[in-house]
Amino acid sequence: MLHRLLTALLLIAASALPICANAQKSLNSVVTTPQVRAELLAHAPQGVVPGQPVWVGLQIAHQPEWHTYWKNPGDSGLATSLTWTLPPGVTAGDIAWPVPHKIRIGTLANYGFEGTLLLPVPLTISPDFKPGLLTSELEVKLHAAWLVCRKECIPEEGDFVLKVPVKSTTALNGSAFDASLAAQPHDLAARSKVQVAGAELKITVADLPAALHGKTLELFPETPEITAPAADITQRWDGATWSATAPLTAMRSQSPTEMPLVLATAEGQGYRTVADVQGEWPRTVAAPTISPALEAALRANSAASQIPAAPSLSWAAALLGALLGGLILNLMPCVFPVLAIKLMGFAQHAGDKRAHRVDGLAYTAGAVLSFLALGGLMLGLRAAGEQLGWGFQLQSPAVVAGLAVLFTVVGLNLAGLFEFGQFLPSRVATLQARNPALNAFLSGVLAVAVASPCTAPFMGASLGLAVGLPVAQALPIFAVMGLGMALPYLLASLSPALARLLPRPGAWMATFRQLMAFPMFATVAWLVWVLGQQSGIDGAGSLLVLLVAMAAVLWALGLAGRTRWAIATLSIAALAGVISAVGPNVIKNTPVSNVVAATDRWQPWEPGRVEQTLATGQPVMVDFTAAWCVTCQYNKKTTLSHPAVLADLEAKNVQLLRADWTRRDPDITAALGQLGRNGVPVYVLYKAGSAPQVLSEVLNVDDLRAAIAKL
Repeated sequence: MLHRLLTALLLIAASALPICANAQKSLNSVVTTPQVRAELLAHAPQGVVPGQPVWVGLQIAHQPEWHTYWKNPGDSGLATSLTWTLPPGVTAGDIAWPVPHKIRIGTLANYGFEGTLLLPVPLTISPDFKPGLLTSELEVKLHAAWLVCRKECIPEEGDFVLKVPVKSTTALNGSAFDASLAAQPHDLAARSKVQVAGAELKITVADLPAALHGKTLELFPETPEITAPAADITQRWDGATWSATAPLTAMRSQSPTEMPLVLATAEGQGYRTVADVQGEWPRTVAAPTISPALEAALRANSAASQIPAAPSLSWAAALLGALLGGLILNLMPCVFPVLAIKLMGFAQHAGDKRAHRVDGLAYTAGAVLSFLALGGLMLGLRAAGEQLGWGFQLQSPAVVAGLAVLFTVVGLNLAGLFEFGQFLPSRVATLQARNPALNAFLSGVLAVAVASPCTAPFMGASLGLAVGLPVAQALPIFAVMGLGMALPYLLASLSPALARLLPRPGAWMATFRQLMAFPMFATVAWLVWVLGQQSGIDGAGSLLVLLVAMAAVLWALGLAGRTRWAIATLSIAALAGVISAVGPNVIKNTPVSNVVAATDRWQPWEPGRVEQTLATGQPVMVDFTAAWCVTCQYNKKTTLSHPAVLADLEAKNVQLLRADWTRRDPDITAALGQLGRNGVPVYVLYKAGSAPQVLSEVLNVDDLRAAIAKL
């Protein structure tokens, strides 16, 4: 049965392939997040012609109270970066940065932008540029990365594509580019001077316009980590010459021989000058002082943050752990739908000892080889530099959506909506009869695909060891996991006594088959929910629309009569149209938002936050979790939400942090590796001056309360 549905899926996918390709090409020029709306704009008033001005730029519209950063972000932050992909004969210049303004957050000061910002970039068109023969367009591709902050900061990025007509003018965005270019600082002809005097800079700028004389100016050095942005500067006027004294930052990292400076009025009018640096930079700068109490806390935290070496686990013990973990895996809810298929297969072979043995051996081979393939792929990608952990396949929206499609097809087949033999070639339809083991093998493959992320709770130590072992020693651990998962069915297939206990085939199997469709649909609901965590509500909704359209195709292919192929053709065309319209929504990764409601007990984990909290003396609990991890969700809804546990955590003033690994996150992968783990769930309690305490993956209330009491 499974080989037939895979063939059917290939036929359906092939019919929609051209439209899928077009959907991939028509990438959007707009990226919207809860914090900003970013759009790629172009301005070519004379068309795309050598020697004529062509501008492109990223426009960022910030939500209220959010900001991004200038080329020198100030005390903290990160400048927006633009990476262009252009055809031969076209080159991009530097960003024409508008004048920033100072943004104060507590004792820090940053240089950045709020409201709506356009970052223009000039394109140089050389005579070597040759537009496409059919499109006659200039295709501009941009990968942009920006850090958007309020009180918290969120790194975001986007890929943009814009096609600019070559022979016609593009002046629609002219006013936006004109306004941005008018906000650029004006270049001053005369060079200025900066004198290094101990821990200060004495700045002198001559020949400033008369309109500025006597005004208080804001200083924005383009070179980062030179001056202290939050410190006030002293300034004075002597005719047309402006002088100022600015303190050096304690974190100075550069000693330039010239410094580009931007001076701006309170109204935002700016002037740019390049100052020659005179004098000798100090070799050392006094480090900022901290209180003795904080220094002691930092020392204690530094000692505590050293993760102790994981208990020594021999290779033989790891193999045994993998075998036991694979056995327990058969009790996980995510495996139930596949086990239903196995039970039906056993019932079909009742009374046939040879068929039972072949079925069990083929299922075992599918499970073992699939675990080997997944383990080998993960080890290979990690060796290539990728930060991956166990369960990485479900961190991809495309894989999650593909599994949802597969389980929907299986469920509809079990429910009796269609039979694969109705629309497949006779040669393919008779393949099952000639190869009875193929179904069992594919069942093993399918079981591993959906069950592998559930293995972490039972094989955390074995997986952690396998990742650090040579390939020749690591792969057997993955193979034994597959053997453990298949072992009950292998033993049952080899036991004549058990075979005699199985019910004989009969009319009851039709009812049982239809009943087994519901675990399939329940799995689809779970996968749609997981996709919603990765691609947002639009992605989950789009997947549901695709599943409905695909169900209509399968229904049409199962019809009888002359109108069958006409209805099927229309339904396939409708499916292709749906894929083209909403398909990209399914596989996109929505930007991760670290904004947590003030009433929420759990806050987002980020690198360094545990250490910062421990330095204040407050204990920390970290929940490493993922939406596709069934054990994680069970623990979250039961033990972690238990009133007694929450009361204990509040009594101990424990900072609760949640590291969400639903999507790939190299920082979380690295943190898990430091704990000797390679999958989720993982629960850790931290206390200043003590080693981290890694709790059991299968939490219960009493054990967790006992661990909290020791804080």
